[in-house]
Amino acid sequence: MENVEYKFTIVKKPLLTYWTARSILKAYNSGLKSLKITLDLGLTYEEVYINGERVKIRNNTISINLLNKVKDDYVYIVQDDKLIKIAFYDKGNYYKLKALGETIAPTVEINGIHMHRIKDTTPMDDAESKVKAARVSRCHRVLDICTGLGYTAIKSLDRGACEIVSVEKDINILKIAELNPWSWRLSDKRIRIYLADASELIKHFPTEYFDRIIHDPPRFSLAGELYSEEFYKQLYRVLKNRGILYHYTGEPGRVRGKSILQGIISRLRRVGFYVQKYSTILGVVAFKEA
Repeated sequence: MENVEYKFTIVKKPLLTYWTARSILKAYNSGLKSLKITLDLGLTYEEVYINGERVKIRNNTISINLLNKVKDDYVYIVQDDKLIKIAFYDKGNYYKLKALGETIAPTVEINGIHMHRIKDTTPMDDAESKVKAARVSRCHRVLDICTGLGYTAIKSLDRGACEIVSVEKDINILKIAELNPWSWRLSDKRIRIYLADASELIKHFPTEYFDRIIHDPPRFSLAGELYSEEFYKQLYRVLKNRGILYHYTGEPGRVRGKSILQGIISRLRRVGFYVQKYSTILGVVAFKEA
């Protein structure tokens, strides 16, 4: 296998959102000198201190006025006495860690398109539904295609997977994940991350190596190679007999008819999979029968 393994490095910075900023402003207006808020997007709580027109957050001191400028769906790093959005342009694309609530795992957006389902669900619950659909269980070896923020890999750990190989093509997404506390379990030694094109890397995996595959690609127009019959042949090859593939499809029929979904199902069947469609999880489950 090519030497493209990515070393996931946790970057611990205090983080603020609209909800935590509102809590500080409310305390300030009430004359309080301190309060407990979350600085890691709802995972833990710690004390911050109000002194006049400034707020001490760990080793930083920021102006109260800055908190009035916090927008409702951004995540901010508190650094060098400033608030820095986790949002940036790179090579014509706009990346953003999108806050969804004070204690809800965030999603990531590229050019305004969010990478998780968030309507009537949360990103973590969405990931769990995909892992359940793949029937990940104890001591399974899982191939997780398109790491994103790592939620499906993390949920696979929760269901007992002993080894997870996760593949992500976009280094910017992994850098955002390193800042996101909900992603930090990607540093678990049972997870190996590869910064690579999955359509090329998969050719280097041994035949019948994985018990389960979770394939969560971007939309067809952005990554057509991950929907190709050639790629599906490789998925079939690396999956063990009686293995299961979950393939996220989204809702292509809502806008463009059912041709994309039917094409996915047809190609999976042609390479040997037995396929079932599950509309409630916006994907298909494919079985490799012995």
